[in-house]
Amino acid sequence: MGKIKVTINNRVVETYEGKTILEVAKENGIHIPTLCYLKNYTGTGACRVCQVEVEGARNLCASCVYPVRDGMVVKTNSKRALDARRRVVELIVSNHSKDCLSCIRNTNCELQRLCQELGVREDAFKGEKTVPTFDNFSDTIVRDTSKCVLCGRCVEACKKHQGLGVLNFMNRGFKTKVGPIFDMSMKDVNCMQCGQCVNVCPVGALFEKEEIHKVIDALNDPEKYVVVQTAPAVRASLGEEFGMPIGSRVTGKMVHALKLLGFDKVYDTNFGADLTIMEEAYELVHRVTEGGKLPMITSCSPGWINYIEKNHPDLLDNLSTCKSPHMMFGAIVKSYFAEKNNIDPKKICVVSIMPCVAKKTEKERPQMINEEGMKDVDIVLTTRELGKLIRMFGIDFTNLKDEEFDQDLLGEYSGAGVIFGASGGVMEAALRTAADVLTGEDLVEVDYHNIRGERGLKEATIRLDDITMHVAVAHSMKLAEPLLKEIEEGKSPYTFIEIMGCPGGCVNGGGQSYIRASIRNSGFDYLTARAKALYDEDMSLPVRKSHKNSQIQKLYTDYLDMPNSPKAHHLLHTTYAKKEKYNR
Repeated sequence: MGKIKVTINNRVVETYEGKTILEVAKENGIHIPTLCYLKNYTGTGACRVCQVEVEGARNLCASCVYPVRDGMVVKTNSKRALDARRRVVELIVSNHSKDCLSCIRNTNCELQRLCQELGVREDAFKGEKTVPTFDNFSDTIVRDTSKCVLCGRCVEACKKHQGLGVLNFMNRGFKTKVGPIFDMSMKDVNCMQCGQCVNVCPVGALFEKEEIHKVIDALNDPEKYVVVQTAPAVRASLGEEFGMPIGSRVTGKMVHALKLLGFDKVYDTNFGADLTIMEEAYELVHRVTEGGKLPMITSCSPGWINYIEKNHPDLLDNLSTCKSPHMMFGAIVKSYFAEKNNIDPKKICVVSIMPCVAKKTEKERPQMINEEGMKDVDIVLTTRELGKLIRMFGIDFTNLKDEEFDQDLLGEYSGAGVIFGASGGVMEAALRTAADVLTGEDLVEVDYHNIRGERGLKEATIRLDDITMHVAVAHSMKLAEPLLKEIEEGKSPYTFIEIMGCPGGCVNGGGQSYIRASIRNSGFDYLTARAKALYDEDMSLPVRKSHKNSQIQKLYTDYLDMPNSPKAHHLLHTTYAKKEKYNR
Protein backbone atom coordinates (compact mmCIF):
# COMPACT_ATOMS: atom_id res chain seq x y z
CA MET A 1 0.00 0.00 0.00
CA GLY A 2 1.39 3.38 -1.04
CA LYS A 3 1.52 6.50 1.10
CA ILE A 4 -1.03 9.21 0.40
CA LYS A 5 -2.02 12.59 1.85
CA VAL A 6 -5.52 13.38 3.09
CA THR A 7 -6.93 16.61 4.47
CA ILE A 8 -9.19 15.96 7.44
CA ASN A 9 -10.73 18.87 9.35
CA ASN A 10 -8.24 21.26 7.70
CA ARG A 11 -5.25 19.13 8.73
CA VAL A 12 -3.08 17.40 6.14
CA VAL A 13 -2.18 13.91 7.32
CA GLU A 14 -0.19 11.06 5.82
CA THR A 15 -1.73 7.62 5.65
CA TYR A 16 -1.90 4.55 3.41
CA GLU A 17 -4.18 3.47 0.60
CA GLY A 18 -6.84 0.98 1.57
CA LYS A 19 -7.65 2.51 4.94
CA THR A 20 -11.08 3.91 5.72
CA ILE A 21 -11.85 7.48 6.74
CA LEU A 22 -12.79 6.21 10.21
CA GLU A 23 -9.40 4.51 10.65
CA VAL A 24 -7.48 7.58 9.51
CA ALA A 25 -9.52 9.84 11.79
CA LYS A 26 -8.91 7.55 14.78
CA GLU A 27 -5.15 7.44 14.06
CA ASN A 28 -5.10 11.23 14.20
CA GLY A 29 -7.11 11.67 17.38
CA ILE A 30 -10.35 12.63 15.68
CA HIS A 31 -13.48 11.02 17.11
CA ILE A 32 -16.29 9.96 14.79
CA PRO A 33 -19.27 8.33 16.56
CA THR A 34 -20.31 4.84 15.46
CA LEU A 35 -23.00 2.33 16.35
CA CYS A 36 -23.05 -0.66 14.00
CA TYR A 37 -19.27 -0.70 13.43
CA LEU A 38 -17.18 -3.16 15.41
CA LYS A 39 -13.66 -3.99 14.35
CA ASN A 40 -13.30 -7.55 12.98
CA TYR A 41 -17.07 -8.00 13.18
CA THR A 42 -19.02 -5.55 11.05
CA GLY A 43 -18.18 -3.12 8.27
CA THR A 44 -21.37 -2.47 6.38
CA GLY A 45 -22.08 1.19 7.09
CA ALA A 46 -25.64 0.15 7.88
CA CYS A 47 -26.52 2.59 10.65
CA ARG A 48 -25.04 5.74 9.01
CA VAL A 49 -24.15 7.24 12.38
CA CYS A 50 -20.56 7.74 11.26
CA GLN A 51 -21.41 9.96 8.25
CA VAL A 52 -18.87 12.58 7.19
CA GLU A 53 -18.68 15.15 4.41
CA VAL A 54 -16.23 14.44 1.58
CA GLU A 55 -15.43 17.27 -0.81
CA GLY A 56 -16.79 16.51 -4.27
CA ALA A 57 -19.15 13.76 -3.11
CA ARG A 58 -22.84 14.43 -3.66
CA ASN A 59 -23.95 12.59 -0.53
CA LEU A 60 -22.52 12.15 2.94
CA CYS A 61 -20.31 9.05 3.26
CA ALA A 62 -20.23 6.31 5.89
CA SER A 63 -16.69 6.71 7.23
CA CYS A 64 -16.42 3.12 8.50
CA VAL A 65 -16.46 1.73 4.93
CA TYR A 66 -15.40 4.66 2.73
CA PRO A 67 -11.74 4.30 1.61
CA VAL A 68 -9.42 7.30 1.57
CA ARG A 69 -7.65 8.44 -1.60
CA ASP A 70 -4.79 10.80 -2.28
CA GLY A 71 -5.86 14.43 -2.02
CA MET A 72 -9.21 13.67 -0.38
CA VAL A 73 -10.68 16.48 1.74
CA VAL A 74 -12.87 15.36 4.65
CA LYS A 75 -14.93 17.26 7.20
CA THR A 76 -16.06 15.12 10.10
CA ASN A 77 -17.91 17.81 12.04
CA SER A 78 -19.53 20.04 9.42
CA LYS A 79 -23.07 21.22 10.21
CA ARG A 80 -24.36 18.94 7.47
CA ALA A 81 -22.65 15.88 8.98
CA LEU A 82 -23.69 16.71 12.57
CA ASP A 83 -27.31 17.29 11.58
CA ALA A 84 -27.42 14.03 9.63
CA ARG A 85 -25.99 12.03 12.52
CA ARG A 86 -28.44 13.48 14.97
CA ARG A 87 -31.32 12.78 12.59
CA VAL A 88 -30.21 9.17 12.15
CA VAL A 89 -30.06 8.63 15.92
CA GLU A 90 -33.47 10.26 16.34
CA LEU A 91 -34.89 7.82 13.78
CA ILE A 92 -33.32 4.85 15.59
CA VAL A 93 -34.69 6.07 18.93
CA SER A 94 -38.17 6.50 17.42
CA ASN A 95 -38.46 2.71 17.02
CA HIS A 96 -36.73 1.92 20.32
CA SER A 97 -38.24 0.99 23.67
CA LYS A 98 -37.44 3.88 25.99
CA ASP A 99 -37.65 2.15 29.38
CA CYS A 100 -34.02 3.12 30.00
CA LEU A 101 -34.27 3.30 33.80
CA SER A 102 -35.31 -0.36 34.05
CA CYS A 103 -33.13 -1.59 31.16
CA ILE A 104 -30.30 -4.00 31.98
CA ARG A 105 -27.89 -1.81 29.98
CA ASN A 106 -28.82 1.49 31.63
CA THR A 107 -25.67 3.70 31.92
CA ASN A 108 -23.76 1.11 29.88
CA CYS A 109 -25.62 1.52 26.58
CA GLU A 110 -24.03 2.72 23.36
CA LEU A 111 -27.27 4.24 22.09
CA GLN A 112 -27.66 6.13 25.35
CA ARG A 113 -24.12 7.49 24.98
CA LEU A 114 -24.81 8.53 21.39
CA CYS A 115 -27.94 10.43 22.43
CA GLN A 116 -25.88 12.22 25.08
CA GLU A 117 -23.05 12.96 22.66
CA LEU A 118 -25.28 14.24 19.85
CA GLY A 119 -27.75 16.12 22.02
CA VAL A 120 -30.77 13.94 21.26
CA ARG A 121 -33.24 14.93 23.98
CA GLU A 122 -36.70 14.88 22.43
CA ASP A 123 -38.80 12.22 20.74
CA ALA A 124 -38.58 13.81 17.29
CA PHE A 125 -40.53 11.10 15.45
CA LYS A 126 -43.60 9.62 17.09
CA GLY A 127 -45.72 6.88 15.58
CA GLU A 128 -46.09 3.16 15.07
CA LYS A 129 -43.28 0.81 16.16
CA THR A 130 -42.18 -2.56 14.82
CA VAL A 131 -44.03 -5.37 16.61
CA PRO A 132 -41.45 -6.72 19.10
CA THR A 133 -40.52 -10.24 20.16
CA PHE A 134 -39.67 -10.93 23.80
CA ASP A 135 -38.07 -14.36 24.16
CA ASN A 136 -37.11 -15.46 27.67
CA PHE A 137 -37.80 -19.17 27.28
CA SER A 138 -34.19 -20.38 27.44
CA ASP A 139 -32.33 -20.72 30.73
CA THR A 140 -29.57 -18.52 29.41
CA ILE A 141 -30.30 -15.72 26.92
CA VAL A 142 -33.18 -13.25 26.73
CA ARG A 143 -33.97 -11.55 23.39
CA ASP A 144 -35.96 -8.31 23.36
CA THR A 145 -36.31 -6.91 19.83
CA SER A 146 -37.97 -3.73 21.14
CA LYS A 147 -34.43 -2.64 22.04
CA CYS A 148 -32.75 -3.88 18.84
CA VAL A 149 -31.10 -1.24 16.63
CA LEU A 150 -30.48 -3.63 13.68
CA CYS A 151 -26.73 -3.08 13.89
CA GLY A 152 -25.98 -6.68 12.82
CA ARG A 153 -23.19 -7.23 15.34
CA CYS A 154 -24.82 -10.31 16.85
CA VAL A 155 -25.43 -11.71 13.38
CA GLU A 156 -21.74 -11.39 12.52
CA ALA A 157 -20.56 -12.73 15.88
CA CYS A 158 -22.64 -15.88 15.43
CA LYS A 159 -21.80 -16.35 11.75
CA LYS A 160 -18.25 -15.09 11.38
CA HIS A 161 -16.75 -16.02 14.74
CA GLN A 162 -18.77 -19.10 15.71
CA GLY A 163 -19.62 -20.33 12.22
CA LEU A 164 -23.24 -20.97 13.19
CA GLY A 165 -25.47 -18.29 11.72
CA VAL A 166 -28.28 -18.85 14.21
CA LEU A 167 -29.20 -15.14 14.14
CA ASN A 168 -30.05 -13.21 11.01
CA PHE A 169 -32.21 -10.44 9.61
CA MET A 170 -35.79 -11.40 8.81
CA ASN A 171 -38.62 -9.62 6.99
CA ARG A 172 -38.09 -6.34 5.15
CA GLY A 173 -38.52 -2.62 5.63
CA PHE A 174 -40.34 -1.49 8.77
CA LYS A 175 -40.95 -5.11 9.83
CA THR A 176 -37.24 -6.04 9.87
CA LYS A 177 -36.07 -7.95 12.96
CA VAL A 178 -33.01 -9.88 14.04
CA GLY A 179 -33.49 -13.37 15.43
CA PRO A 180 -33.47 -17.11 14.77
CA ILE A 181 -35.27 -18.61 11.80
CA PHE A 182 -39.05 -18.00 11.79
CA ASP A 183 -38.56 -15.80 14.88
CA MET A 184 -38.31 -18.97 16.99
CA SER A 185 -37.06 -18.97 20.57
CA MET A 186 -33.31 -19.18 21.18
CA LYS A 187 -34.16 -22.32 23.16
CA ASP A 188 -35.62 -24.10 20.17
CA VAL A 189 -32.92 -23.57 17.53
CA ASN A 190 -29.33 -24.61 16.92
CA CYS A 191 -28.00 -22.11 19.46
CA MET A 192 -25.10 -23.21 21.66
CA GLN A 193 -25.95 -20.51 24.26
CA CYS A 194 -22.37 -19.21 24.26
CA GLY A 195 -23.44 -15.58 24.69
CA GLN A 196 -21.02 -14.07 22.18
CA CYS A 197 -24.04 -12.28 20.68
CA VAL A 198 -24.72 -10.77 24.11
CA ASN A 199 -21.13 -9.55 24.41
CA VAL A 200 -21.30 -7.49 21.21
CA CYS A 201 -24.86 -6.15 21.49
CA PRO A 202 -24.63 -2.36 21.98
CA VAL A 203 -28.00 -2.10 23.73
CA GLY A 204 -30.32 -4.29 25.83
CA ALA A 205 -31.66 -6.42 22.99
CA LEU A 206 -29.73 -9.51 24.16
CA PHE A 207 -28.81 -10.26 27.76
CA GLU A 208 -28.38 -13.12 30.21
CA LYS A 209 -31.26 -14.35 32.35
CA GLU A 210 -30.44 -12.84 35.72
CA GLU A 211 -30.47 -14.84 38.96
CA ILE A 212 -29.29 -12.14 41.36
CA HIS A 213 -32.44 -12.18 43.46
CA LYS A 214 -32.26 -15.97 43.84
CA VAL A 215 -28.89 -15.43 45.53
CA ILE A 216 -30.29 -12.70 47.78
CA ASP A 217 -33.16 -14.99 48.79
CA ALA A 218 -30.74 -17.84 49.57
CA LEU A 219 -28.45 -15.59 51.63
CA ASN A 220 -31.44 -14.44 53.68
CA ASP A 221 -32.88 -17.92 54.24
CA PRO A 222 -31.81 -19.13 57.72
CA GLU A 223 -32.36 -22.74 56.60
CA LYS A 224 -29.85 -22.46 53.75
CA TYR A 225 -26.10 -23.05 53.95
CA VAL A 226 -24.84 -21.08 50.96
CA VAL A 227 -21.51 -22.00 49.35
CA VAL A 228 -20.10 -19.87 46.54
CA GLN A 229 -17.39 -20.81 44.04
CA THR A 230 -15.67 -18.56 41.49
CA ALA A 231 -14.28 -19.64 38.12
CA PRO A 232 -10.68 -18.66 37.31
CA ALA A 233 -11.55 -16.23 34.49
CA VAL A 234 -13.79 -14.13 36.75
CA ARG A 235 -10.79 -12.71 38.64
CA ALA A 236 -9.37 -11.43 35.35
CA SER A 237 -12.52 -9.46 34.43
CA LEU A 238 -14.44 -8.49 37.58
CA GLY A 239 -12.26 -5.42 38.19
CA GLU A 240 -13.52 -3.95 34.92
CA GLU A 241 -16.99 -3.71 36.48
CA PHE A 242 -15.52 -1.13 38.85
CA GLY A 243 -13.44 0.86 36.38
CA MET A 244 -10.16 -0.99 36.91
CA PRO A 245 -7.84 -1.64 33.92
CA ILE A 246 -8.62 -4.64 31.71
CA GLY A 247 -6.66 -7.66 32.90
CA SER A 248 -6.44 -6.54 36.56
CA ARG A 249 -6.19 -9.62 38.77
CA VAL A 250 -8.60 -9.01 41.66
CA THR A 251 -8.66 -12.41 43.37
CA GLY A 252 -8.26 -11.07 46.93
CA LYS A 253 -10.75 -8.22 46.54
CA MET A 254 -13.27 -10.61 44.99
CA VAL A 255 -12.97 -13.01 47.94
CA HIS A 256 -13.35 -10.14 50.42
CA ALA A 257 -16.48 -8.92 48.61
CA LEU A 258 -18.04 -12.40 48.60
CA LYS A 259 -17.46 -12.73 52.33
CA LEU A 260 -19.07 -9.33 52.91
CA LEU A 261 -22.07 -10.50 50.89
CA GLY A 262 -22.63 -13.17 53.53
CA PHE A 263 -21.80 -16.50 51.92
CA ASP A 264 -21.14 -19.27 54.45
CA LYS A 265 -18.16 -20.55 52.47
CA VAL A 266 -16.15 -18.88 49.71
CA TYR A 267 -14.22 -21.32 47.55
CA ASP A 268 -12.40 -21.29 44.25
CA THR A 269 -13.63 -23.42 41.35
CA ASN A 270 -9.94 -24.10 40.77
CA PHE A 271 -10.28 -26.93 43.30
CA GLY A 272 -12.92 -28.36 40.96
CA ALA A 273 -10.57 -27.75 38.03
CA ASP A 274 -7.83 -29.74 39.77
CA LEU A 275 -10.35 -32.50 40.41
CA THR A 276 -11.42 -32.40 36.75
CA ILE A 277 -7.80 -32.81 35.68
CA MET A 278 -7.35 -35.82 37.94
CA GLU A 279 -10.33 -37.50 36.33
CA GLU A 280 -9.65 -36.29 32.78
CA ALA A 281 -5.90 -36.93 32.76
CA TYR A 282 -6.36 -40.49 34.05
CA GLU A 283 -9.17 -41.01 31.54
CA LEU A 284 -6.78 -39.87 28.78
CA VAL A 285 -3.99 -42.15 30.04
CA HIS A 286 -6.41 -45.08 30.12
CA ARG A 287 -7.57 -44.42 26.56
CA VAL A 288 -3.99 -44.05 25.29
CA THR A 289 -2.63 -47.17 27.01
CA GLU A 290 -5.71 -49.41 26.76
CA GLY A 291 -6.81 -48.62 23.22
CA GLY A 292 -9.82 -46.46 24.07
CA LYS A 293 -11.70 -44.04 21.80
CA LEU A 294 -9.36 -41.40 20.41
CA PRO A 295 -8.97 -38.54 19.97
CA MET A 296 -10.40 -37.70 23.36
CA ILE A 297 -12.05 -34.26 23.43
CA THR A 298 -12.47 -32.05 26.50
CA SER A 299 -15.94 -31.54 27.94
CA CYS A 300 -15.59 -28.48 30.22
CA SER A 301 -17.33 -25.96 27.96
CA PRO A 302 -21.15 -26.28 28.12
CA GLY A 303 -21.57 -24.22 24.95
CA TRP A 304 -19.37 -26.70 23.11
CA ILE A 305 -21.38 -29.60 24.58
CA ASN A 306 -24.60 -27.99 23.33
CA TYR A 307 -23.03 -27.75 19.89
CA ILE A 308 -21.73 -31.32 19.56
CA GLU A 309 -24.98 -32.86 20.87
CA LYS A 310 -26.88 -31.08 18.08
CA ASN A 311 -24.38 -31.10 15.24
CA HIS A 312 -22.10 -34.12 15.69
CA PRO A 313 -23.88 -36.70 17.88
CA ASP A 314 -21.87 -39.45 16.18
CA LEU A 315 -18.78 -38.11 17.99
CA LEU A 316 -20.19 -38.13 21.53
CA ASP A 317 -18.06 -41.16 22.44
CA ASN A 318 -14.97 -39.05 21.79
CA LEU A 319 -15.91 -36.65 24.58
CA SER A 320 -14.37 -36.98 27.99
CA THR A 321 -17.09 -38.14 30.35
CA CYS A 322 -15.95 -35.66 33.01
CA LYS A 323 -18.35 -33.04 34.30
CA SER A 324 -17.10 -29.47 34.13
CA PRO A 325 -15.17 -28.15 37.18
CA HIS A 326 -17.99 -26.20 38.80
CA MET A 327 -20.40 -29.13 38.46
CA MET A 328 -17.83 -31.49 39.99
CA PHE A 329 -17.32 -29.00 42.79
CA GLY A 330 -21.06 -28.79 43.44
CA ALA A 331 -21.36 -32.58 43.55
CA ILE A 332 -18.50 -32.81 46.06
CA VAL A 333 -19.95 -30.02 48.24
CA LYS A 334 -23.26 -31.88 48.47
CA SER A 335 -21.61 -35.21 49.28
CA TYR A 336 -18.09 -35.18 50.79
CA PHE A 337 -18.27 -31.64 52.26
CA ALA A 338 -21.78 -32.18 53.63
CA GLU A 339 -20.78 -35.48 55.22
CA LYS A 340 -17.60 -34.06 56.81
CA ASN A 341 -19.51 -31.06 58.24
CA ASN A 342 -22.65 -33.00 59.20
CA ILE A 343 -24.88 -30.77 57.04
CA ASP A 344 -28.02 -31.98 55.30
CA PRO A 345 -27.10 -31.65 51.58
CA LYS A 346 -30.69 -30.61 50.83
CA LYS A 347 -30.05 -27.45 52.85
CA ILE A 348 -26.92 -26.56 50.90
CA CYS A 349 -27.23 -24.01 48.11
CA VAL A 350 -24.28 -23.92 45.71
CA VAL A 351 -23.76 -20.66 43.80
CA SER A 352 -21.31 -20.55 40.88
CA ILE A 353 -19.80 -17.27 39.66
CA MET A 354 -18.96 -17.95 36.04
CA PRO A 355 -17.62 -16.08 32.97
CA CYS A 356 -20.07 -18.12 30.90
CA VAL A 357 -23.81 -17.76 30.31
CA ALA A 358 -24.09 -21.36 29.03
CA LYS A 359 -23.40 -22.54 32.60
CA LYS A 360 -26.95 -21.44 33.40
CA THR A 361 -28.20 -24.07 30.96
CA GLU A 362 -25.67 -26.65 32.12
CA LYS A 363 -26.94 -26.70 35.71
CA GLU A 364 -30.41 -27.59 34.41
CA ARG A 365 -29.26 -30.67 32.48
CA PRO A 366 -31.01 -33.83 33.81
CA GLN A 367 -27.58 -35.49 34.08
CA MET A 368 -26.59 -32.84 36.66
CA ILE A 369 -29.44 -33.68 39.00
CA ASN A 370 -28.99 -36.65 41.35
CA GLU A 371 -31.38 -39.43 42.28
CA GLU A 372 -32.87 -37.37 45.11
CA GLY A 373 -33.66 -34.48 42.79
CA MET A 374 -30.80 -32.27 44.00
CA LYS A 375 -28.91 -30.19 41.46
CA ASP A 376 -25.11 -30.20 41.64
CA VAL A 377 -25.26 -26.39 41.31
CA ASP A 378 -28.32 -24.35 42.22
CA ILE A 379 -27.59 -20.84 40.91
CA VAL A 380 -25.18 -19.40 38.33
CA LEU A 381 -24.22 -15.73 38.21
CA THR A 382 -22.10 -14.20 35.47
CA THR A 383 -19.19 -11.86 36.18
CA ARG A 384 -21.49 -8.98 35.24
CA GLU A 385 -24.17 -10.15 37.69
CA LEU A 386 -21.63 -10.42 40.50
CA GLY A 387 -20.57 -6.83 39.82
CA LYS A 388 -24.20 -5.72 40.11
CA LEU A 389 -24.70 -7.69 43.33
CA ILE A 390 -21.61 -6.12 44.92
CA ARG A 391 -22.82 -2.63 43.98
CA MET A 392 -26.34 -3.47 45.23
CA PHE A 393 -24.86 -4.29 48.65
CA GLY A 394 -22.99 -0.96 48.75
CA ILE A 395 -19.52 -2.52 48.84
CA ASP A 396 -16.61 -0.25 47.88
CA PHE A 397 -14.84 -2.89 45.79
CA THR A 398 -11.77 -0.95 44.66
CA ASN A 399 -10.76 -0.12 48.25
CA LEU A 400 -11.20 -3.64 49.65
CA LYS A 401 -8.18 -5.36 51.17
CA ASP A 402 -7.20 -8.75 49.80
CA GLU A 403 -8.53 -11.81 51.60
CA GLU A 404 -7.99 -15.54 51.08
CA PHE A 405 -10.46 -18.20 50.00
CA ASP A 406 -11.63 -20.49 52.77
CA GLN A 407 -8.96 -23.15 53.13
CA ASP A 408 -10.73 -26.09 54.78
CA LEU A 409 -11.38 -29.29 52.81
CA LEU A 410 -11.89 -27.71 49.35
CA GLY A 411 -9.78 -24.56 49.52
CA GLU A 412 -6.43 -25.54 48.03
CA TYR A 413 -5.76 -25.21 44.30
CA SER A 414 -2.87 -25.42 41.88
CA GLY A 415 -1.68 -23.22 39.05
CA ALA A 416 -3.03 -25.84 36.67
CA GLY A 417 -6.54 -25.08 37.90
CA VAL A 418 -6.08 -21.34 37.40
CA ILE A 419 -5.17 -21.52 33.70
CA PHE A 420 -8.42 -23.31 32.84
CA GLY A 421 -9.79 -19.86 32.00
CA ALA A 422 -7.47 -19.29 29.02
CA SER A 423 -7.59 -21.06 25.66
CA GLY A 424 -5.22 -24.03 25.88
CA GLY A 425 -5.31 -24.02 29.68
CA VAL A 426 -7.33 -27.21 30.10
CA MET A 427 -5.01 -29.01 27.69
CA GLU A 428 -1.89 -27.75 29.46
CA ALA A 429 -3.24 -28.61 32.90
CA ALA A 430 -4.15 -32.13 31.77
CA LEU A 431 -0.74 -32.66 30.17
CA ARG A 432 1.05 -31.62 33.37
CA THR A 433 -0.61 -34.53 35.19
CA ALA A 434 -0.75 -37.02 32.29
CA ALA A 435 2.98 -36.53 31.64
CA ASP A 436 3.86 -37.43 35.23
CA VAL A 437 1.54 -40.46 35.19
CA LEU A 438 2.86 -41.80 31.87
CA THR A 439 6.54 -41.27 32.69
CA GLY A 440 6.34 -42.11 36.38
CA GLU A 441 8.40 -38.98 37.06
CA ASP A 442 7.88 -35.57 38.63
CA LEU A 443 8.69 -33.53 35.54
CA VAL A 444 10.13 -30.07 36.14
CA GLU A 445 9.08 -28.54 32.81
CA VAL A 446 5.37 -27.81 33.12
CA ASP A 447 4.89 -24.91 30.67
CA TYR A 448 3.50 -25.84 27.25
CA HIS A 449 3.88 -22.54 25.38
CA ASN A 450 2.92 -24.01 21.98
CA ILE A 451 -0.72 -24.31 22.99
CA ARG A 452 -1.05 -20.88 24.61
CA GLY A 453 -2.22 -17.64 23.05
CA GLU A 454 -5.22 -16.26 21.20
CA ARG A 455 -4.23 -17.23 17.65
CA GLY A 456 -6.30 -19.74 15.67
CA LEU A 457 -5.85 -23.50 15.82
CA LYS A 458 -2.91 -24.45 18.06
CA GLU A 459 -1.08 -27.77 17.72
CA ALA A 460 1.76 -29.53 19.48
CA THR A 461 3.49 -32.91 19.61
CA ILE A 462 4.29 -34.22 23.09
CA ARG A 463 6.80 -37.08 23.47
CA LEU A 464 6.69 -38.96 26.76
CA ASP A 465 9.05 -41.93 26.85
CA ASP A 466 7.74 -44.31 24.17
CA ILE A 467 4.39 -42.50 23.76
CA THR A 468 3.86 -39.64 21.32
CA MET A 469 0.72 -37.53 21.64
CA HIS A 470 -0.45 -35.09 18.98
CA VAL A 471 -2.69 -32.46 20.53
CA ALA A 472 -4.78 -29.57 19.22
CA VAL A 473 -6.55 -26.60 20.80
CA ALA A 474 -9.53 -24.86 19.17
CA HIS A 475 -11.62 -22.02 20.56
CA SER A 476 -14.91 -21.28 18.76
CA MET A 477 -16.92 -23.64 16.61
CA LYS A 478 -15.50 -22.09 13.45
CA LEU A 479 -12.07 -23.47 14.42
CA ALA A 480 -13.46 -26.70 15.85
CA GLU A 481 -15.51 -27.73 12.82
CA PRO A 482 -12.56 -28.81 10.59
CA LEU A 483 -11.20 -30.96 13.46
CA LEU A 484 -14.57 -32.65 13.84
CA LYS A 485 -14.82 -33.34 10.11
CA GLU A 486 -11.36 -34.98 10.24
CA ILE A 487 -12.51 -37.29 13.03
CA GLU A 488 -15.67 -38.24 11.16
CA GLU A 489 -13.61 -39.03 8.05
CA GLY A 490 -11.15 -41.13 10.07
CA LYS A 491 -8.28 -38.79 9.23
CA SER A 492 -7.61 -37.14 12.59
CA PRO A 493 -3.93 -37.28 13.63
CA TYR A 494 -4.66 -36.17 17.18
CA THR A 495 -4.68 -37.95 20.52
CA PHE A 496 -6.25 -35.18 22.60
CA ILE A 497 -8.23 -32.09 21.56
CA GLU A 498 -9.31 -29.15 23.69
CA ILE A 499 -12.38 -27.30 22.41
CA MET A 500 -13.74 -24.18 24.06
CA GLY A 501 -17.00 -22.60 22.97
CA CYS A 502 -15.84 -18.98 23.10
CA PRO A 503 -13.10 -17.34 21.00
CA GLY A 504 -10.16 -16.94 23.37
CA GLY A 505 -11.61 -19.33 25.94
CA CYS A 506 -13.34 -18.44 29.21
CA VAL A 507 -11.59 -15.07 29.54
CA ASN A 508 -13.89 -14.06 26.66
CA GLY A 509 -16.94 -15.88 27.96
CA GLY A 510 -20.43 -14.62 27.24
CA GLY A 511 -20.84 -13.52 30.87
CA GLN A 512 -17.67 -11.46 31.20
CA SER A 513 -17.59 -7.66 31.59
CA TYR A 514 -18.64 -5.78 28.47
CA ILE A 515 -15.76 -4.44 26.41
CA ARG A 516 -16.70 -1.05 25.02
CA ALA A 517 -16.76 -0.68 21.25
CA SER A 518 -14.18 2.11 21.49
CA ILE A 519 -11.72 -0.33 23.11
CA ARG A 520 -12.49 -3.13 20.64
CA ASN A 521 -12.10 -0.72 17.73
CA SER A 522 -8.77 0.57 19.07
CA GLY A 523 -7.21 -2.85 18.48
CA PHE A 524 -6.29 -3.34 22.16
CA ASP A 525 -5.75 -7.07 22.81
CA TYR A 526 -8.04 -7.45 25.80
CA LEU A 527 -8.04 -11.26 25.58
CA THR A 528 -4.28 -11.48 26.07
CA ALA A 529 -4.49 -8.97 28.93
CA ARG A 530 -7.06 -11.11 30.74
CA ALA A 531 -5.21 -14.37 30.03
CA LYS A 532 -1.98 -12.86 31.37
CA ALA A 533 -3.63 -12.35 34.75
CA LEU A 534 -4.25 -16.12 34.93
CA TYR A 535 -0.78 -17.18 33.80
CA ASP A 536 0.75 -14.72 36.28
CA GLU A 537 -1.22 -16.33 39.12
CA ASP A 538 -0.19 -19.79 37.90
CA MET A 539 3.47 -18.79 38.03
CA SER A 540 3.08 -17.34 41.54
CA LEU A 541 1.70 -20.53 43.12
CA PRO A 542 3.91 -23.11 44.87
CA VAL A 543 1.93 -26.04 43.39
CA ARG A 544 1.38 -26.05 39.61
CA LYS A 545 0.14 -29.61 39.02
CA SER A 546 -3.33 -30.79 39.95
CA HIS A 547 -2.20 -34.14 41.36
CA LYS A 548 0.10 -32.30 43.80
CA ASN A 549 -2.87 -30.60 45.46
CA SER A 550 -2.82 -32.10 48.99
CA GLN A 551 -6.56 -31.64 49.54
CA ILE A 552 -7.28 -33.41 46.25
CA GLN A 553 -5.06 -36.26 47.42
CA LYS A 554 -6.95 -36.39 50.75
CA LEU A 555 -10.31 -36.38 48.91
CA TYR A 556 -9.28 -39.51 47.03
CA THR A 557 -7.80 -41.18 50.12
CA ASP A 558 -10.81 -40.47 52.33
CA TYR A 559 -13.70 -40.60 49.90
CA LEU A 560 -13.22 -41.32 46.20
CA ASP A 561 -10.58 -44.08 46.42
CA MET A 562 -8.83 -43.33 43.10
CA PRO A 563 -9.38 -41.41 39.85
CA ASN A 564 -12.08 -42.96 37.66
CA SER A 565 -13.22 -45.24 40.51
CA PRO A 566 -16.90 -46.29 40.59
CA LYS A 567 -17.66 -43.63 43.21
CA ALA A 568 -15.80 -40.97 41.23
CA HIS A 569 -17.72 -41.94 38.12
CA HIS A 570 -21.03 -41.74 39.98
CA LEU A 571 -20.35 -38.23 41.30
CA LEU A 572 -18.01 -36.65 38.78
CA HIS A 573 -18.80 -38.08 35.35
CA THR A 574 -21.78 -37.62 33.06
CA THR A 575 -23.39 -38.73 29.81
CA TYR A 576 -24.39 -36.98 26.60
CA ALA A 577 -27.26 -37.46 24.19
CA LYS A 578 -28.22 -36.44 20.68
CA LYS A 579 -30.41 -33.33 20.48
CA GLU A 580 -32.47 -31.99 17.61
CA LYS A 581 -31.19 -28.82 15.96
CA TYR A 582 -34.68 -27.35 15.78
CA ASN A 583 -37.57 -28.00 18.14
CA ARG A 584 -40.67 -27.28 16.09
